Amino acid sequence: MTADLAARAKELAFLLTSWPSVTGSRGEAALPHFLVERLGYFDKAWVAAIPDDPFGRSNVFALKRGRSTRTIVLTGHFDTVPFDDYGELTEIALQPDNLLGWLMKKLPPSLALSDLESGIFLPGRGLLDMKAGLAAGIAAMEHNSGEATLLFLGVADEEERSAGARAAVPQIKAFAEEEGLEIALIINLDSISDQGDGSKGRVVTYGSIGKQLLCAHVVGKAAHAGYPQDGVNAAYVMAELVRAIELAPELSERTGEEVAAPPTTLFAKDCKQGYNVTTPANAFAYWNTMQHKRSGGEVLDIAMALAARSVAEAERKTGQRIALHRAMEFAKPAVKADPTLSLPEQSRIAFEQLVRDNAIQGPAVILGFGSIPYPAVLLKDQALRKTIADAVTSFGLGEVNYFAGISDVSFYGEAAGDLSVVAANTPIWGQSFVMPEPGGWPAINIGPWGRDYHTPLERLHAPYAFDTLPRVLLSVIDAVAKLG
Repeated sequence: MTADLAARAKELAFLLTSWPSVTGSRGEAALPHFLVERLGYFDKAWVAAIPDDPFGRSNVFALKRGRSTRTIVLTGHFDTVPFDDYGELTEIALQPDNLLGWLMKKLPPSLALSDLESGIFLPGRGLLDMKAGLAAGIAAMEHNSGEATLLFLGVADEEERSAGARAAVPQIKAFAEEEGLEIALIINLDSISDQGDGSKGRVVTYGSIGKQLLCAHVVGKAAHAGYPQDGVNAAYVMAELVRAIELAPELSERTGEEVAAPPTTLFAKDCKQGYNVTTPANAFAYWNTMQHKRSGGEVLDIAMALAARSVAEAERKTGQRIALHRAMEFAKPAVKADPTLSLPEQSRIAFEQLVRDNAIQGPAVILGFGSIPYPAVLLKDQALRKTIADAVTSFGLGEVNYFAGISDVSFYGEAAGDLSVVAANTPIWGQSFVMPEPGGWPAINIGPWGRDYHTPLERLHAPYAFDTLPRVLLSVIDAVAKLG
């Protein structure tokens, strides 16, 4: 069975990779319909539309009934980042075998070349992130003949707004209720990066890191550049905020040996539209912040303390008082969502409107959030955790609390804290996006590993993905089924 299982996982991985499914593209919208036709041998397979999706996208489901109503969900995303970064190799970016030969001819001596020459790693856009994971899940589902009922779920849009996973939570709940199923475990099949020997990639993670997009809008006091001391330059005040928040250890959490990445500035710019000698009246910035257990409210409290120090320094330098606010202190603006714009850009526009609607006079700093929150999640059931750990030990897998990359597990799992403070301080909440009720299910991640995803050197450790991973999944499925 082992050889057949590995061959099937590879066949499915190559099939899925060959289908272009860049986020927001027609290929992404079409893939669920392509895939559902190929999953028709299961007891049930269907496509579920994502409500109000501007790109007409869907999720895809397949059900394999077991003797028990205890159900394990095998899930992951099928969208990829664009592949035009392969340049002259773009036409073969989705063909691992063909791409392998060409890359080996073109690459200089490097780790990437050594990996590819070894015959152990395979390249291809989306093969690692994360179609090999989906393939392993489908292959394991085909071979499983145990007690558990298995539900495969492929979702769209993980790479941008997680529209697929957010829609999937109510879709799973409705289907489970309709069929009388008990969701015992969600296994996300996302990939892990490891630049070393693979020991950090061959792991089961019992949760997923959280993310908030902290943002700040600065209202300055415009002045002629010849008399800058007459005003307060919004760009300067923002620079003080960037200096204080960038890599701030206060916003980096530690859980045992696992350390969440500190915040980093993803965008910082004044809001002037052209050149003149007037100092900027407004500026906007946002930061990526990562959490283990902290709620959005705690993140904002820490950020406010950092901002207070920045504001004090700016007041000292300018000699003028600068007010510091949370977005929730003001009425939310009524801004029509523009799906062609990113959520952070929609937030920038919303903050500008918030300032106008509430007649906020500068100098002032307003802190809030600018995109979808990804709650930190962690498996709570220690008996279940031990069962899973025992099931993967013989395969040499390690254990990690938090999947370090942002993942859809945030929507399926057992979230830390509530999102009420985040909602109140996100001007576009309920207009540009909606959040489902948390899934609240036990959720873990077990996926393939490799290197350099999101780059033309994206490559998959093939023996682990095709041979080991499906057998790991079967072991976990069997162990969890026996708990019932």
